[in-house]
Amino acid sequence: MKQLLDTVWQRRGTSWIWDEDARNQVCVASEVWSLRQFLQAVGKWPDDLPSNGNNTLVVAGLEGSLDLLTPEDADAWLGDALKQAILSFQDAYDGQAALIFWLPSGQGRIKFHPATDSIDWRCAAPHGESLLAFGRILWGEANEYPQEILLREGSKPAGLFHLRIT
Repeated sequence: MKQLLDTVWQRRGTSWIWDEDARNQVCVASEVWSLRQFLQAVGKWPDDLPSNGNNTLVVAGLEGSLDLLTPEDADAWLGDALKQAILSFQDAYDGQAALIFWLPSGQGRIKFHPATDSIDWRCAAPHGESLLAFGRILWGEANEYPQEILLREGSKPAGLFHLRIT
């Protein structure tokens, strides 16, 4: 998996971040949208986004939503409702805006498989032994795999970045 030290993730594409410093680089807490707000905005996106000079939307609540679903329901919901909302966002801004999902416990829940470049999401109790094929569901067979976001050389990943989901 490639690593990204650039700040392009703050201006374009879709990112999943779990590092508080990374989140604080693009928004203040009052600018974060709930997952509900995000899903309700599909098809009627605002001209100006709330963060980073009107270029970025940060969304919280994905973890909690996944935790409430069985692994089977979470798989279906990610592949249907959430992916369609992400595609709608990309289309509305012609790929020139950033969508960032804030996942506070993401570092412990995202599981990388370097040999296959696949990424899984570890489910919460009582399904803690289950994994969702996060990457397959959200970016499928994309030609480009996501990149790990590094805030500085040698640091732990702060999140994942994907320029365009198809």
